[in-house]
Amino acid sequence: MSLKKLRSGAWHKLTALSLSLGLSMAAVSSSALAATDINMVLNWKYEGAQAWFFLAEDKGYFKEHDLNVTIDQGEGSAASIPKVASGVYDAGFGDTNALIQLASTQPERAPVGVYMIYNTPPFVIAVKKDSPITEPKDLEGKTVGAPANDAALKLFPAFAEMTGIDRSKVAINNMSPNLREQLLMRDQIDAAFGYITTISFSAKGMGINPDEQLRFIRYGDYGMDLYSNSIFFSQAFITEHPEAVRGFVAAINQAIQDAVANPEEAIDALMRREPLLNRAVETDKMLTTVRNDMSHPEVATIGLGDVSDERLQKNIDIVVSANQLESSPAPSQIFNRSFLPPRADRPSEL
Repeated sequence: MSLKKLRSGAWHKLTALSLSLGLSMAAVSSSALAATDINMVLNWKYEGAQAWFFLAEDKGYFKEHDLNVTIDQGEGSAASIPKVASGVYDAGFGDTNALIQLASTQPERAPVGVYMIYNTPPFVIAVKKDSPITEPKDLEGKTVGAPANDAALKLFPAFAEMTGIDRSKVAINNMSPNLREQLLMRDQIDAAFGYITTISFSAKGMGINPDEQLRFIRYGDYGMDLYSNSIFFSQAFITEHPEAVRGFVAAINQAIQDAVANPEEAIDALMRREPLLNRAVETDKMLTTVRNDMSHPEVATIGLGDVSDERLQKNIDIVVSANQLESSPAPSQIFNRSFLPPRADRPSEL
C-alpha cells in the first residue's frame, strides 16, 4: 500500500474518531445542561429529622430525575417561608400555618405545598414538671419564651383564641434557640413555645430527662388539629419546572421509606454532613419524629404526603380567624397534590 493511501486512511479514521468523540461530548454536555438546579432551605440545622433529604441525594434519587439539589440549613419553620417567597430559594421545608398567613396577605408571593411530612401537630408549650401552669389560662401573668421565628409562637394567637387566654396578659420573651431550655430550667421564663421533639431532644442534650422534668401543653389537645411542615416550592418554580417538582417529590417520597426501613443508612447520610453530631441521639430523633409528627391516622387512608381538604380548610379557618386576616386562601393555594406520586407508591403507615 502506498504512503499516500496510508495517510488517507489514517486521516479518515481520525476524522471519524473526532466526530464520534465530539458527538459523545455533546451528549454529555447536553445531559449536564438538562439537570435542573433546586436551591432548598430547611426548617432548622442539619439533624436526624431531616436525614431523608440527604439520603435522597446520596442514593442518587435526585440525579435519577435530572436534579442538582443544594440543601441549606434553616432558622426556624416559619422563617423558611419568606426565604422562598423572596426568590432567594426555590424550595423549602417549613410550617404550613405560616404559609397560610402569607397566602392570605400576599397571595401572589406565597409558596405552595407539594408534599406534607409533619401531618400531626407538634406545637407545644413546655413547662417544668413542678410548674403551677397546668392549663392554658394559667399562662396569664406569666412569661413565655421562644425564638422569634418559632412556629408554635406564631400560632399562639390561634391557641389563645381557642382556649380563652387573654394574650395581653402573657409576656413574650424572644431568645436564641439554644437558650430556650436553659432559661426555662433556670426559671428565667415560666414556659417555652416549640416543637415537642425539638424541646425534648434539646433538653436531653442538657442532661434533662423531659419525661421526668418537663410537661407539655399540646395545641392538638385543644382542638388545633393542624398540619405542620411540608415541602413547598415558589409559584414561579412550579410554573417553569413542573417536572423538576414532580421528580423532587418522588425522590423524597422514596427516601423517607428507605430511611424508615434502614435508619442507620439514613443517619450515615446525615453524619457525612455533620460528623460531630451524636449518632445515637440523631437516630432517636429521626425515629421519634416519624412516630410523633408523621403518623396521623389519616395516612392510612390518603397516604403520606397528601392532605385532607376538609382538615386543611379547618386549619385555614383557625389561622385566618385567630390572626384576623382579611382574606381566606383556598386549600388549592396552600397545597397542590398534582405532584404527588401515585397512591400505591406512598406509604400508608410508617
